[in-house]
Amino acid sequence: MSHTYTVARLAEIVGGEVRGDGSIAITNVADLREASATDASWLSSPQFRKHMDTTTAGVVLIPTSMDVAAPCAIVCENIQRSIAKLLAAFSPQLIGLKPGVHPSAVVDATASLGEGVCVGPHVTIDAGTTVGDRTELQAGVCVGENVAIGADCCLQQNVVIRHGCRLGDRVTILPNSVIGGDGFGFFYDEGAHQRIPHVGGVIIEDDVEIGACSCIDRAKFGHTVIGAGTKIDNLVQLAHNVRVGRSCVIVAQTGIAGSVRIGDGCVFAGRSGASDNITIGDGAQIAATSVPWADVPAGAKMAGTPAQDSTQEHRMQIHMRRLPALAAKLKKLIARVDKVEASADNQQ
Repeated sequence: MSHTYTVARLAEIVGGEVRGDGSIAITNVADLREASATDASWLSSPQFRKHMDTTTAGVVLIPTSMDVAAPCAIVCENIQRSIAKLLAAFSPQLIGLKPGVHPSAVVDATASLGEGVCVGPHVTIDAGTTVGDRTELQAGVCVGENVAIGADCCLQQNVVIRHGCRLGDRVTILPNSVIGGDGFGFFYDEGAHQRIPHVGGVIIEDDVEIGACSCIDRAKFGHTVIGAGTKIDNLVQLAHNVRVGRSCVIVAQTGIAGSVRIGDGCVFAGRSGASDNITIGDGAQIAATSVPWADVPAGAKMAGTPAQDSTQEHRMQIHMRRLPALAAKLKKLIARVDKVEASADNQQ
């Protein structure tokens, strides 16, 4: 279903102030470089300011901190919040599941479903599991024995929650993720790798979001824990007995090895990771493709592999890029020294 708003109405929705013609009709959202006269766009960073000279967007959301000329703008106090509200205003209204159990679903007689639970096609719910009120299990979801799922959760297509795991309220898990698979633990004996049993579980606290195709392994003993409010991107691997604090951000293709302790408010950028059995202090930031091999203090900004202070790492990278030129100079100096020494030898 399409949406049409006037600029004035959009300003009310996003919480901004109109600068220009508030009667312009807006039907979509687009990038500054591609927007047409009926599209809304935004400028959230000075690095994109150059596109304001050529954009044909009908209206542009601009932060109050930037003095930018535009034929029609909505000036916003909190630009990121306003962008989120703008996108929500144009989001398609999908037809979701209705409360109840689809005829093709298999729900064990001992499982307990709360009020308003939606169980989609080909879902399986095993014995002793409880599902909280208004939770939605989309097509192909598989929930093992003795799992506890809170209220207002959304498990999207083909999510697997294995036995004994616990999810809090308002947990969202995107398609094809696996919670509670056995950790990767083996020992070598009698000429073969022997599996180590993993008898622990996984606890996912309230308001956690987990992206598509991510895996959170069950603990060898005790629990793997994801703290409240943490957001995990697609293709993330969290190994057995990892403990992630509250309100962390873990970006795509990150891999956290076993028994790592991550404090509150930490950020792991894309393709980063952590070596096993280390502690990451509160508020630490790990740069993209970086991997700490030792404990990281609270508030640290780390980069490189093994990770070190990001400023030191950047200086080292600058020096590394100078090495070819320095090597050429060194080669010339060596040649000159050799020439001087040869001349001195000839004079003796």
